[in-house]
Amino acid sequence: MKISQKGLYALQAMMMLARRHRQGAIKIRDIAYEESLPEKFLELILLELKNARIVESVRGAKGGYQLRRDPADIRLSEIIRLIDGPLAPFGDAEQLRVLIDRDVPHRALYQVFLDVRDAAARILENTTLAQLISGPAPRAAKANKKQRDPKKKESAGVLSMVVGGNKGE
Repeated sequence: MKISQKGLYALQAMMMLARRHRQGAIKIRDIAYEESLPEKFLELILLELKNARIVESVRGAKGGYQLRRDPADIRLSEIIRLIDGPLAPFGDAEQLRVLIDRDVPHRALYQVFLDVRDAAARILENTTLAQLISGPAPRAAKANKKQRDPKKKESAGVLSMVVGGNKGE
C-alpha cells in the first residue's frame, strides 16, 4: 500500500495533536515546526480534517487546532480514507471476489490479493492514534534484530516505498 505525502503529513500532524491532546489548541505554525511539515500544505490538510469533523479549530490568540475526539477514538483508517481514499492496495474487495469466482485459472492469485487487502485494512481499522503515541516499538523493529550500520541511511528508501516517492513509478 502506498500513502501519499499528504497522507503521511496528515498522520504526522494527527499524532502530534494526539500527543498534546489535553493541552488545548495548537497553532499551525507550531505543528509545522515540530513535525517539520510545510505550513501552507498543512493548512490545507487541517482544513480537510476539520471539514470531516476529526479536528476543530479554535479562534483567538490561544487558537489553533485540536482533536475533536479522544485519540483512542480516532483510527488510522479514518484519516487515510479521508486523505488518500480507499485503504486497499489491490482495489475493491467485491471486485476481487468476483474475479475469484469467475477467473478459475487465476483464483489463487486473486485470493492472495484479497487476503493482503483484508489484512492491511484490518490493521489500519484496529490501530488508533492513542496506540501510535503510547504503544510498543513498531513490529518491524522487533522482527529485525540484525545490527545496522549507523552511517547507512535506510529510512529514505523505505519511506519512498511507502509514500510512492520513487521516480519512474
